[in-house]
Amino acid sequence: MKSIEYIGLEEINGPLVVLDGVSGAGYEETVEIVSPGGKRRIGQIIQIIGERIVVQLYEDSTGLSLENTRTRLTGHSMQIPLTPDLLGRVLSGTGNPIDGMGAIYPEKMGDVNGSAMNPICREYPRNFIQTGISSIDVLSTLIIGQKLPIFSGSGMPHNRLAAQIVRRASLSGADDTPFAIVFAAMGVKNDEALFFRKSFEESGASSRVVMFMNLSDDPVAERIITPRAALTAAEYLAFEKEMHILVILTDMTAYAEAVREISSTKGEIPSRKGFPGYLYSDLASIYERAGIVKGKKGSITQIPILTMPNDDITHPIPDLTGYITEGQIVLDRSISSRGIYPPVSVLPSLSRLMKDGIGEGYTREDHPQIANQIFASYAKVGEVRSLASVIGEDELGEADKLYMSFGERFEKEFLAQRRDESRSIEESLDLGWKLLSMLDVSELDRIDKKMLDKYLPKKG
Repeated sequence: MKSIEYIGLEEINGPLVVLDGVSGAGYEETVEIVSPGGKRRIGQIIQIIGERIVVQLYEDSTGLSLENTRTRLTGHSMQIPLTPDLLGRVLSGTGNPIDGMGAIYPEKMGDVNGSAMNPICREYPRNFIQTGISSIDVLSTLIIGQKLPIFSGSGMPHNRLAAQIVRRASLSGADDTPFAIVFAAMGVKNDEALFFRKSFEESGASSRVVMFMNLSDDPVAERIITPRAALTAAEYLAFEKEMHILVILTDMTAYAEAVREISSTKGEIPSRKGFPGYLYSDLASIYERAGIVKGKKGSITQIPILTMPNDDITHPIPDLTGYITEGQIVLDRSISSRGIYPPVSVLPSLSRLMKDGIGEGYTREDHPQIANQIFASYAKVGEVRSLASVIGEDELGEADKLYMSFGERFEKEFLAQRRDESRSIEESLDLGWKLLSMLDVSELDRIDKKMLDKYLPKKG
């Protein structure tokens, strides 16, 4: 560890401080800064120009002085304590305990930047994680090792959905590998943070959850570290302690806006919507820390949640996220306004890896065909509703009226679930068959006769 201590600062600009005459500094090295009053702050070197360094603080710069502030370079990048005892703990965005349960005694320290996962060492994701939510499990199945974001909008119930997934998520019965959840919240309000903590404690899920909480009144710079700290804990539990880890990151929009704010403070040239041009690679450095490594029993699965500004799916944050991840689950405001929870919009939602993690040996043999048929039938519902808005429902043919009825019941019985309801994959598939039986058999053209004979409920 370096012992040289520097006295004084050249410049203070919000969460950024500048020092001159510094030698031997490293990019992303952690820096300790002590104010004249003795308060200790942690920062990270984000720019080096000769012997001038720019340090990004993880707290505000109130109380710092240009003359008497002391700075020490640690010789390493940002680290968090790692131990199996992290399960059940609540930490700040930088990995410090905030649950009143005492200090963490680490087995080792982990670099929050992680290390790149060699593509050659990746194993193709198979098998699925059951969320207990029919619209996800049947139609946009979450596969172990996948990254599957939820695209939501401001004021929609994505936080309740995230909490429900944490409470109910489980592995398929054949896999006995321990399962745990790393939950990272960025820029959440105090009442939302309290909701998450109470929800996990009351359901008994808190013992298998590590929580990283960055509140809306916490420093913006800490928001940059929060998902990286969470993923460092996930990598330790997955690849060293051989656990399947589900990482939930909410809200990635708050994270991206923090990146934009810091970029603006640094004076960088903005790109689309004021975000820096490196936003794509920055998001990729988070999302790509998911997967399965050959020879390791554990895995990391990601569900990033982001609120689309003005519900615009072409906004840079969802747009770039869609390029990096393997599908998306889209929440729809019009469905939510009709009192349907969770308000999953079926048609724009997809899971690009579900085809290889469902069917016989994973879920049930009929799963691929019934998922295709539900997509096709619900798409037809949209066409019939558009026609009905022009000519009136009474003028529709009998087959079209059946589709109208199917659409109503599908939304009320299949999409809609109680907040405390968890359906097994078998229950969800059986419910899909029950609803499809409303339609004429000739309309079920995505399912072969063998499956129809075996699973389709007989009318009457």
